[in-house]
Amino acid sequence: MDLLSLPEVAQRLGIRVNRVRQLIRDRALATVEHDGTPHVPAAFLDDEGILTHLAGVLTVLRDGGYSDAEAVTWLFTEDDSLPGMPIEALHEKRHHEVNRRAQAMAF
Repeated sequence: MDLLSLPEVAQRLGIRVNRVRQLIRDRALATVEHDGTPHVPAAFLDDEGILTHLAGVLTVLRDGGYSDAEAVTWLFTEDDSLPGMPIEALHEKRHHEVNRRAQAMAF
């Protein structure tokens, strides 16, 4: 999984780093720790910005008890029922399928 630092995310989105931090606080993005600092998976972004429907899937997972790290792991884990990884399905505009599986994973 390719990771982007917060300044790299800001540059790709054309916004300030403070705005990226706000997106993280607002739970529109999730981060993982890398070398002691928060990083955003590059796959959370596409040519238009933040991946459409990512925030919704993250909300479902968080409401189901997942931490950000667990949510990121789930998004990047192969799921034979999709098939592929949930993050790939989001890129393919199959968010309904991803949301259904995320709801089923709630604990």
